[in-house]
Amino acid sequence: MAQIDRCYNIADLRRVARRRLPKGVFEYLDRGSEDEVALAHNRAAYDRLKLKTRVLADLRELSTDVDLLGDASALPLAIAPTGIAGLCSYEGELALAKAAAKAGVPFTLATGSITSMEKIAVEAGGRLWFQLYMWQEEDLSYQLVQRAKDAGFEALVVTVDAALGNNREYNQRNGFSIPFKVSARSIMDMLRHPRWMLTVLGRYLITSGMPRHENYPAKYQHRITRGTGQAKPMRQSAMSWQDIARLREFWPGKFIVKGILRAEDAVLAVEHGADGIVVSNHGGRNLDSSVASIDALPEIVSAVAGRATILLDSGIRRGSDIVKALALGADSVLIGRATLYGISAGGQQGAEKALAILRSELRKTMAYVGCREVSELGPEIVATPPDPPSETAEILP
Repeated sequence: MAQIDRCYNIADLRRVARRRLPKGVFEYLDRGSEDEVALAHNRAAYDRLKLKTRVLADLRELSTDVDLLGDASALPLAIAPTGIAGLCSYEGELALAKAAAKAGVPFTLATGSITSMEKIAVEAGGRLWFQLYMWQEEDLSYQLVQRAKDAGFEALVVTVDAALGNNREYNQRNGFSIPFKVSARSIMDMLRHPRWMLTVLGRYLITSGMPRHENYPAKYQHRITRGTGQAKPMRQSAMSWQDIARLREFWPGKFIVKGILRAEDAVLAVEHGADGIVVSNHGGRNLDSSVASIDALPEIVSAVAGRATILLDSGIRRGSDIVKALALGADSVLIGRATLYGISAGGQQGAEKALAILRSELRKTMAYVGCREVSELGPEIVATPPDPPSETAEILP
């Protein structure tokens, strides 16, 4: 783990991950959709926000502890659902869940994960949430929710921003898709990364065989080289707020709606039983013209008015990003790519490193703005630059 020891920020972990993963796998987790405008804007929105320091504050009792959805969390964050984790590292979801439990934060298991929810529940410990994509065959969705309930997951996270799919052209160029298509390009890509071949794909092949989506309905748990037949997640065009209300009625635990960017949708989520709302543009991986999540946050905070827990994701790479999100009204954040870089670089230890980096940066930033408790972070510490001049610049041909 010498390389992990030399990683001092999330960008360092990303560089190690890029070297270790096949290009198809790395770009699947790292990139956005279409022209990647939303991906860039997510970062630009954080960079635009500045913080005002406060000096001579007594910082001896500085704490990052929060109450998150009725239970203690050592940091104002949870690990986001990421379906690619099991191809970044052997049983990567389990590594993430164990790292989260050790750090005292929740972990969210994705519908498309390779490790089963039952194994996560037995072996990981900690606070576990399950993310759901609805299936066209509605009864199959409720079977998955029942499995999560039986396994002891405390929260259900329903993703609602899938719409009609996405347009990630680089996946096609890299020959990376599910079902995985073996081609000369994909074989050469994997052969250039023998460590990944041995420690990830090779371990699956000698233990459980070619990976499959263990949390899919039983009849669709095909190997990743075979896909899911005719089964497809139910898209936004087929879902309605009535689906949310029925899931809320069926699920006994905390209920979270993920993928909200408009105030009126946030209000509807609350009215249909959501305990939590995730303000998210899916990490810039779906609609490329999407507003940056943190730019949508203040209006949603105002509309919800404390009636639900508000989480934010998309673009967070530094502890200072977390401070900015909390200062603008989020109760917590979700971290996706940062911990994926961690497990790609070094399994569970890599994920622990990513969380430790964010914790250290969060504490330092809280100290600079003079806040000893997360609850003290407010909009008064945030400065935004003036609007750009209104004059239209000359457009060159």
